[in-house]
Amino acid sequence: MSKKIGIMQPYFFPYLGYWQLMNAVDVYVIYDDVNYIKNGWINRNNILLNGNRHLLTLPLDGASSFLPINQIKITSNVILKDKLLKTVEQAYKKAPFFNEVFPIIYTVIKEESCLIEKALETQFKLVNNYLDITTQLVISSHLEKNNNFVAEEKVIHICKLLNATDYYNAFGGQQLYSKDDFAKENINLRFLNMNNIEYPQFKNTFVPSLSIIDVMMFNSREQIKFLLQQYELI
Repeated sequence: MSKKIGIMQPYFFPYLGYWQLMNAVDVYVIYDDVNYIKNGWINRNNILLNGNRHLLTLPLDGASSFLPINQIKITSNVILKDKLLKTVEQAYKKAPFFNEVFPIIYTVIKEESCLIEKALETQFKLVNNYLDITTQLVISSHLEKNNNFVAEEKVIHICKLLNATDYYNAFGGQQLYSKDDFAKENINLRFLNMNNIEYPQFKNTFVPSLSIIDVMMFNSREQIKFLLQQYELI
C-alpha cells in the first residue's frame, strides 16, 4: 500500500503551492527542528495591498538563525500584532470572503503561545479545516529519530521512519534532492509544480504567488478545492 509523505518547514500563511503539497500527501511533517532562516518565509509572506505586493511580517522576539524554529518566539507586543491585523483588514475588507477568512488570521496572530511553532500549527489546523484538507500532520521534533543526520539524509531517515513509499517535495527541491538517492531506499521522489493560476483580485492586474490569505479572500472554498488540484508531478 502506498504512503505519500511531505516534509516542509512551517511558513506563515504560505502560497497556494504549499497547500497543494500538503493536500497531495497522506502524512505531512512540519519540519520544526531545523534552524530558523532570517528573511525567509517562516514569519512573513506577501499579500495584496492597494494593488501591489506587500510584505506582511509577524514580529519576533530575539529571533536567531542559531536556534531551531521551535524555539523562536513571537513578540508579546499587542500593539504590533494589532497593527498587523489592521494591515490585513485594510487590504481585504472589501474582498468577497473577508468575513469568513479574517477570523482565521485573527486567531493565528493572536495565538496565546509565545512560540511561533504553536501559531503556525494553529494556522495549519484552521486553514486545513476551512479547506477540508484531511492530511495527517506530524511534528518533526516529536518523532523519535536520529538527529545526527543532515539535509537529504535526514529527510530520507524521516521517510523511512514513517514507512513512506513516496516523498513529495516542492518543485524547487530538485536542486536539493536526488531521485536516485531516494530510489536506493525504495522511495519514489516526486516534485510538485503548481500550474499557472489566476483569479480576480478586485479590478487589478493579477499579482501572482501571494499568500494563501489572498487566495482565500478572493475565492470560495469550493473554488480553492479546485485550485488545490492544479499542479503536475515530475
